[in-house]
Amino acid sequence: YIERGEALDGGGYKVKQFVEKPSAVVAESYLAQGCFSWNSGMFMFRARAFLKELQLFQPDIFSICQEALKNGVQDLHFTRVDPKLFATCPDLSIDYAVMEKTENSVVVPMGAGWSDIGSWSALWEVGVKDESRNIMKGDVLTHDTRDTYLHAESRLVTAVGVENLIIVETKDSVLVAHKDRVQDVKVIVEKLKAQNRPEFIFHREVYRPWGSYDSIDQGPRYQVKRITVRPGAKLSVQMHHHRAEHWIVVSGTAKVTNGEKSYLVTENQSTYIPIGQIHALENPGKVPLELIEVQSGSYLGEDDIVRFEDRYGRS
Repeated sequence: YIERGEALDGGGYKVKQFVEKPSAVVAESYLAQGCFSWNSGMFMFRARAFLKELQLFQPDIFSICQEALKNGVQDLHFTRVDPKLFATCPDLSIDYAVMEKTENSVVVPMGAGWSDIGSWSALWEVGVKDESRNIMKGDVLTHDTRDTYLHAESRLVTAVGVENLIIVETKDSVLVAHKDRVQDVKVIVEKLKAQNRPEFIFHREVYRPWGSYDSIDQGPRYQVKRITVRPGAKLSVQMHHHRAEHWIVVSGTAKVTNGEKSYLVTENQSTYIPIGQIHALENPGKVPLELIEVQSGSYLGEDDIVRFEDRYGRS
């Protein structure tokens, strides 16, 4: 909460103090006093003003961010800061780091029916519902189902005789939870982390500076990906120690570097990259390049990539 101080001309109040997570009894007393506002966590400032306060109250954060930016690299429209330097930055929220310390803050009360839409149940609350108070996104069929949020991305989802549920299907996984317990998904995330499961880190569909890939099938010693390369984009010049790759072009034209050779591969054509071969893939055309990649080998992890050249500054 934020306690309001003296009123200012033109609206707003000086900030007297921030109060972190008071008990329910104390929070009720704040509301009764009428001089406290709930902190929505939305701040507005000029960049130079914030940097001045950050340098004053958190000089270590300021200097680390400066160095991380100075040692960063440009990647198309992005500036990628130095990851090792940035990782040493103290983990502090803007509230703790600056806003609770500065003398230059003002609070403006706001009543806008605002919600941060911080959960799937919040999406159900604000969404447009059908006559059974269901919200359905994607390929969904229901029978005798009420007060439920159903979200399907890649396959048919059906529900029969249920109510007050959140059902979310993505390419990665399926979530089924009671609307009142949906925040407990963090417990599942911790279990994924504890079991060292790949779902904790990796998505099935992954975006890269050059485009994206979707891991559509995998098994012992093989993996199949659908790869999309943007016009004019190029994957890094690379090599794999443990896998070979077979590329089949579905649409567009691929420029392939395969060892000492460089050649074009068009629709319905394919090429083979042996284990240990230095190679690269590029889209020289004006339309997206779509291809199927079949990997085979003893180890198919994404960390089996040795990059020799990369136009996006990746190591």
